[in-house]
Amino acid sequence: MILQALYDYAQRKSGTLPEDGFEDVRIRYLIKIREDGSLVDLMNETEDQKGHPRRVPKRVERTSGIKASLLLDNIDYVLTDEKKREAFVQKIEELPDDIKETKEIKAVISFYKENKKNGLDKIPSCDLWKECQKSKDRISFILQGESDIVPELACIREFQRKKIAAENETRQKGICLITGKNDAIAQIHSATPILGRKSNANAKFVGFQGDSGYDSYGKKQAWNAPVSIRAEAAYTKALNYLTKSKENRFLLGGDTVVFWAEKEEAAPFESMLSAFFDTDLDDPDRSVREIKNLFSAPFTAKLEKVDSNFYVLGLSPNVARISVRFWEMGKAEKFADRIKQHFLDFEIDRYAESPEFLSLYQILSAIILKRKKEKENIPPHLSGSMVQSILKGIPYPATLQQQCIRRIRAEQKVTRERAAILKAYINRENRYKTINEEVSVSLDRNCLNKGYLLGRLFAVFEKIQEDTHKGLNATITDRYYGCASTNPATVFPQLIRLNRYHMSNYDNQGAKIKREKEVGEIMNGLDSFPNHLNLNEQSYFAIGYYHERQSFYETANKSETTEGDE
Repeated sequence: MILQALYDYAQRKSGTLPEDGFEDVRIRYLIKIREDGSLVDLMNETEDQKGHPRRVPKRVERTSGIKASLLLDNIDYVLTDEKKREAFVQKIEELPDDIKETKEIKAVISFYKENKKNGLDKIPSCDLWKECQKSKDRISFILQGESDIVPELACIREFQRKKIAAENETRQKGICLITGKNDAIAQIHSATPILGRKSNANAKFVGFQGDSGYDSYGKKQAWNAPVSIRAEAAYTKALNYLTKSKENRFLLGGDTVVFWAEKEEAAPFESMLSAFFDTDLDDPDRSVREIKNLFSAPFTAKLEKVDSNFYVLGLSPNVARISVRFWEMGKAEKFADRIKQHFLDFEIDRYAESPEFLSLYQILSAIILKRKKEKENIPPHLSGSMVQSILKGIPYPATLQQQCIRRIRAEQKVTRERAAILKAYINRENRYKTINEEVSVSLDRNCLNKGYLLGRLFAVFEKIQEDTHKGLNATITDRYYGCASTNPATVFPQLIRLNRYHMSNYDNQGAKIKREKEVGEIMNGLDSFPNHLNLNEQSYFAIGYYHERQSFYETANKSETTEGDE
């Protein structure tokens, strides 16, 4: 199903993707030469003037041995390794005579042969030589005064087309599992570059073992699951395009997530999805704009009319092959509804200056230990499970709640992100179990959940301490939060005695009466202090604490506004 969807996407993007036998690559270095093969300079140029990769003949697949690509390769093949360089030059010399007579190809051959003294031998004198030596990036040639690099020549493109057609004619044919047609079968599938890939040569989406006793019905390697050369080229081009596209991909921990629509009509949603999950954007406000669009009536109405499947594919790097972390498909409208529900679940009181919506990266980074490379600390299984929960509309993984509680206790700090995580987790779980109970966005004075009431009470005690003892280095939260949120009976009696002392230090009698009423209202809902709170009750504790603290902030803001108006 995945290959079929990728193949269909390649047909949809046929005007954008390269034709069979070609690929779009970024070339880091260019060797600029004259018509006589003499060296002009070694240039650093990753893209052409329009900012797009170069479209060149597809490079060879290398697993072992020496195999050179045509007119572009890494530094070993083009310059430094003698045996590999010989293979590279031989590949050029095997071109038809009429192509070798063109000024560009003659110049490249002269660079290595007739004018080697002024060509190849002068490379070490270039300013970029030391930098180039350390790199394994691709290198090619460009003739002085030309804008196209040598592999982009019209004669090279035509040669490549004829070569591919001839190879297809000689290959053994069979029924392709993707197209259902009798066609030449691909023996080796191409590699796909994804973030964190451990092997530049062998990371393939589809691969087959060597000859072994596991072959089915005597069929070897690719014949166990035959895919035609044309279909293999199509799905590979589609996957390469998606993994490089900013609008069809986001990075999540060590995983790469790609997504696409079956039909062009759903493309507006296709271009929005990365903004929902990724924060690595040149435009940080894009996420907020796209989420607001998602909630707008015109966009929703437009999406309801589109009958198109939508696909989301999570990929992880592996030594030999790319691993599929998850695969989700469904109608674009359904995915949009579930993403909207996700943002509603994470809605919670916030400071006016804080972001309106939380990205997935902000959510996950709130529950990990802060280090230089935070993304590497996000557990890949958790990030993948989160995406699946959002797209399927199912409860969030239990690990999310557990890690959030653990991080709060470790830092003694309930942030907006952490409170939102716990609220969203409980509400999803209750909804899935058809429990008619929902944690509110802001302070709920009618909620009688013991954990919630205890969290509120703890926040009031902390506020009283802050009001009566300015400039404290450590509050009761720094000293008692962990114990209060797990074993209330052991610490709340002590906190009540401590609070009586703090209350006696109030200078503002109005504030004192207000806090006494708040404490009394909360205490009326508690008949005792439980010995232990389970994870859900600890979550309620954190949310109650956060809600109560936010209510103090909002009250203070209203007071300042009222005084300003007067």
